[in-house]
Amino acid sequence: MSKNNKDTETGRPSVLVVDDESSIRDSLRMILEYEGYRVDEAASGNEALARVAERRPDAAILDIKMPEMDGLAVLTAFRERGYEMPVLVISGHGDVSTAVDATRRGAFDFFEKPLQRERVLLGLRNAIDGHRLKTENRLLRHQPDDLIGASAAMKRLRETIDKAAPTPATVLITGESGTGKELVARAIHEQSARSERPFVQVNCAAIPDELIESELFGHEKGSFTGAMRKQTGKFVAADGGSIFLDEIGDMSARTQAKVLRALQSGEVEPVGAAASIQVDVRVVAATHRDLQEEIAEGNFREDLFYRLNVIPIRTPPLREHLDDLPLLVDYFVKRYAEANNYRQKAFADEAVAHLKSLPWKGNVRELKNLVERLLILSPGAEIGKEDVVGSTGGNRPEISESLLAVETLRDFREMSERLFIVHKLEDNGWNVTRTAQAIETPRSNLYKKMEHYDIQRGDG
Repeated sequence: MSKNNKDTETGRPSVLVVDDESSIRDSLRMILEYEGYRVDEAASGNEALARVAERRPDAAILDIKMPEMDGLAVLTAFRERGYEMPVLVISGHGDVSTAVDATRRGAFDFFEKPLQRERVLLGLRNAIDGHRLKTENRLLRHQPDDLIGASAAMKRLRETIDKAAPTPATVLITGESGTGKELVARAIHEQSARSERPFVQVNCAAIPDELIESELFGHEKGSFTGAMRKQTGKFVAADGGSIFLDEIGDMSARTQAKVLRALQSGEVEPVGAAASIQVDVRVVAATHRDLQEEIAEGNFREDLFYRLNVIPIRTPPLREHLDDLPLLVDYFVKRYAEANNYRQKAFADEAVAHLKSLPWKGNVRELKNLVERLLILSPGAEIGKEDVVGSTGGNRPEISESLLAVETLRDFREMSERLFIVHKLEDNGWNVTRTAQAIETPRSNLYKKMEHYDIQRGDG
């Protein structure tokens, strides 16, 4: 059993103290243990990384000035590897500006030497309590929206997740956009023995081909033009946990070969590195593409498909479980109203019946967006059929009126670009690759634009 598990059982928070001065470590150990904390020590950055990987403390106190690897580098390495515990930094008088920089990079707070006992204890308590609340809120936010439902299709989906999650098997999730593939991946991770370790997500379609190897496997400093520093890859960041490779059907052939090697051997090779790195990662992949067709067309490796498809899971489109639509509507109404301190509104039976008659090409994501829009725009306390028809009539907005209503040139540019992208996506059946080709822009750039403008299928 790991030390972290013991700490959890006893209810005593664990703190890692990282400082190259033994006197500082001894002083902090004495103060913290007297207050009931469990304390571990590290005399260097590399030792700190090893301690965190092994014991997963609840917080870390980190000195800025250390030989070989300073505090900023250690903090950066913590975050790149997916360690989210709060970090408090120690600075000398001349290091205060560096400590402020560390807080901008994600450190919770900083202490100036000489250390003040009450200041340290208050800062540490706030850090641990704040992180606990943040974690709880994040879990609440990640309630599986698309997994809500009492239909036979949703019951089968949950049963498959329950069977797959406890195993180490690789999972391939297929389904249309907006059906909850990411939520299924998270549910598998959270119900597995790896739930306390990182869950790292990568959108393979949103990363340019020339950068995806570096993103997945990392690179050494100077290994290519623009590699100004060493970068830890997502597979290493997910070590001990799970990596979710979303839209894996859009991955290049070269990268597919490297992912296959990682699955076969458990080794990844950073770009420019002299040796491979052994990792223990569970792979969950997802795609909206038909990979059998992609294999037939020579776009996807058959051997990789069979490695990924150990446990296949299909997320059903909304049209296959429309009986769950009233439950989903109620859930989205409550969730949006509570999150935004907004008055809840009821949907009339006729409104719900009309919702069931729609095609839902964007699936549950489209439904969620529509419910939020109706809560904001509908004038009455009840949302009627006419409100729904007004929001789903299918007519594109009058572009001239919309654009002329904005106040600044920047708003005009952004609105016109958003309208143009939505228009072209609709014309190309929301196929991102085809749309990118039609408007002569890299696919990765189009994904970035869609993310920037929060464009989802059904926005037209």
